Amino acid sequence: MTEWDLTPPPLSNLGDHDVYRLGNHLGGKRVALLVTGGIAAMKAPLIARSLRQQGAKVVAYVSSEALRYTTSDALAWSTTNPVVTQLTAHSEHLSDTTPFDIFLVAPATYNTINKMAHGIADGVITTTLGSAIGRMELGKSKVLIAPTMHNSLHNSLLTESLKKLKAMGVHIIPPREANGKHNLPDEKTLTASVCRAASASPLKEVPILVTGGPTPVPIDNVRRIINRFTGKLGIKILEELYLRGADVLLIHGDSGYRPPEHLPYVVAKTYDDYYEKVMSELKEKAYAFGLFSAAVADYRPEKTLPGKTPSGQNLSLNLVPTVKVIDEVKKQFPNLFMLTFKYQEGLSHEELMEIAYRRLNSGYPAVVANRGEEVGPFGEQVAHLVTGVGETAKFIGKEQIAIGIANYLEDIAFPD
Repeated sequence: MTEWDLTPPPLSNLGDHDVYRLGNHLGGKRVALLVTGGIAAMKAPLIARSLRQQGAKVVAYVSSEALRYTTSDALAWSTTNPVVTQLTAHSEHLSDTTPFDIFLVAPATYNTINKMAHGIADGVITTTLGSAIGRMELGKSKVLIAPTMHNSLHNSLLTESLKKLKAMGVHIIPPREANGKHNLPDEKTLTASVCRAASASPLKEVPILVTGGPTPVPIDNVRRIINRFTGKLGIKILEELYLRGADVLLIHGDSGYRPPEHLPYVVAKTYDDYYEKVMSELKEKAYAFGLFSAAVADYRPEKTLPGKTPSGQNLSLNLVPTVKVIDEVKKQFPNLFMLTFKYQEGLSHEELMEIAYRRLNSGYPAVVANRGEEVGPFGEQVAHLVTGVGETAKFIGKEQIAIGIANYLEDIAFPD
């Protein structure tokens, strides 16, 4: 462990109550965070700040039991709003003048879930939920719950209540299972669920396949050839589309970098595994879009050596070209809208664009092209979205590339 040199922290423009913004998927949305009396209530301030990192305006409603595990001050500080601990003449449960777009119950205890299902309104949380369900049934709000409890509390009564709430339209966030309990998911998982529920994107529920990362080719049972790309861009694209509510899956080439667990992905261990997974997915499901950002191996050993080749001696390999996966996809699935990626080094921007346009002319509708020599002011990846003759857009940084691609799919592939 490095010893601290006792220097003060770097200065920041963020105020004490401010949060570092990670996105705007909840921009302009009002979220009621309903905190019930489980030990997981201690995490409520972190959940509030995570929601705000996506632009949400958050107001906490907290039961007297929940105040055993968190405090009004912590929730007021994390939401920057007064905390509702009881209902008054202001009719806080109705929130007519400043309505909520989302009601998130986290944690949602056994007691609260069963009361919700049976219409019991005997406190600040359950009465507010009665109004929330009414708004939900009018199409004015979304209601989400995150069940947390010991396994012995997951009985037939709870199951029936959950089924009833789900049938009514309540979103049930799957718990994190560990140590015989339904545990509260981490705040990023909860926030992602809220973003997906709140999304009005044209991409909502649209099936999209994304690929990313390297596709190693084996030399023997131990060694493999792999390129230096990690798949971080593919993960950013996956996250952006997931938060917009898309039915998205990432096929992630095997590298040391993994997506967050709440995002939907599978790992392709080798080039052959990657090829099989891509083809299998496209055969089994009618994807509307395929975004092929994977850094697919161009060469492979002509023969894979058995076992582990002894070290300390010369080793010669005859490398042969691999099958071009995007060409096979285009041939076998001609109705798939394909956005492909092209990376080059040692050429000019004009030469890169010529290569991109040649790919467009060969039948691919869109290309993301970049070259190693072009980087942003802080070393960021720079990419150009090429969709037609003279039609390009430049993005700096993986996050902006992902947002730009998602916007393109919304604005170009789904025109008004």
